Amino acid sequence: MTVEVKDVMGRVAIAVLEDAPFAEIVGAMKRYAVGAVTVIDADRRPVGVVSEEDLLLKETDTVRHSVSIFESRHQRQEHHKAAGIKAEELMTTPAITVTPGASVRDAARLMHDKRVKQLPVIDPVTGRIIGTLHQRDVLRVFTRPAVDLMADITALLPDREAFSIELDKGVVTLGGRVEWNSQATALVESIRGVEGVVDVVSELTFDKEDLIVVPSLL
Repeated sequence: MTVEVKDVMGRVAIAVLEDAPFAEIVGAMKRYAVGAVTVIDADRRPVGVVSEEDLLLKETDTVRHSVSIFESRHQRQEHHKAAGIKAEELMTTPAITVTPGASVRDAARLMHDKRVKQLPVIDPVTGRIIGTLHQRDVLRVFTRPAVDLMADITALLPDREAFSIELDKGVVTLGGRVEWNSQATALVESIRGVEGVVDVVSELTFDKEDLIVVPSLL
């Protein structure tokens, strides 16, 4: 079973409007104990995100210097944000969003790639924000009940009676025998892809080698 964003997301849409003042943004972050808030337009569609890093630009020494023609585009953007007093002036765009039907694994990969700690969840039809996915929500997949994990793992086995499975805190130890080495490798990778599996220790044996090992170049 693939765990989807809708299974773990927070149902509260932590967001402010584009004209929200600095103090309101700080208040929202404090109220919900988050490091960023989504900025939405009048139709509740995400247009950007204001993070603690964006707000802290007002206090950094680098933005106190006068604007120079030799500044990079990034430095000019930081000056603009530091001078801002409303969400639309402080936010980073575009907003990186996710839909309820996306897999948690894909959402985690998106968080990692974009270096964000939360994602606005939007309705796939209207584009309006309906919730928020936090890093802690993503990590909940690793607390799935053992019985659910075992059911998903055994569903991947070609013959349940031919394999042994031990499950300890999300780590799967898999034993048994298959005909080909490629079958053993594919089975381990498929189990590793089960939501909530931390790792797979393979004790599988095989009868025939069908994977070509390319020697390293000297």
